[in-house]
Amino acid sequence: MEDWISRREHEEFCKRMEEEDHRQNRRIEALENITLQISTLSASVEKLALNIESMCKAQEAQGKRLEELEGRDGEMWRKVTGHALP
Repeated sequence: MEDWISRREHEEFCKRMEEEDHRQNRRIEALENITLQISTLSASVEKLALNIESMCKAQEAQGKRLEELEGRDGEMWRKVTGHALP
């Protein structure tokens, strides 16, 4: 009979285990929420990176077009001054 525990000890053990289960369930829920937030943040960062990449490409294209337009103005000016000042 040395291996037996009293009913009171058993009930105390069950109570402590239920409290521990409840505590762990709260921690798991918090971790699930954090994981969801990290996943959402990761998706947002990926979208942001794609948008920045697209903006960089557009900016490069605009820069090339601007250089071309500025070159035309200089070319036109040289033609006008070449005709006006022989």
